Amino acid sequence: MSDKTINKENDPVSLLPKEAWQMMQDNPQAYMIDVRSTMEFLMVGHAAGAMHIPWLDEPDWTPNPRFCAQVREVMLGGLLGADEDDGPLVILMCRSGRRSVEAGRILIESGFKNVYSVAGGFEGPLDQNHQRSASAGWRFEGLPWQQC
Repeated sequence: MSDKTINKENDPVSLLPKEAWQMMQDNPQAYMIDVRSTMEFLMVGHAAGAMHIPWLDEPDWTPNPRFCAQVREVMLGGLLGADEDDGPLVILMCRSGRRSVEAGRILIESGFKNVYSVAGGFEGPLDQNHQRSASAGWRFEGLPWQQC
């Protein structure tokens, strides 16, 4: 992995998009969770196989108070132990990598152990023309994605 070091004590481990895709292929207990808004998930597209649990969503754009509970629900209704050292892998993705780190911190603070964030997110940073997907991100890397 390119960056297995944790920047801060409660930060998720950063993965490049191709590393996240490979982790999903290698581990059937890896959960890809897209934390972007509902409209971003539906209209911009999302990684193939990603589940949607927004961290911030319209209309208020405030943190989802049920985020951790919803992630636990995804993990077989809470039967898989998020607080176990060998628990399921949670890979978070947003547009550019910032919201997924924020959401990951909340998961870690609530007891999740194996939390990762996709560096560059789905679309990557803005380029000099204020466009995304030109230098980094899931789509830039040509990884499988879909759009509703």
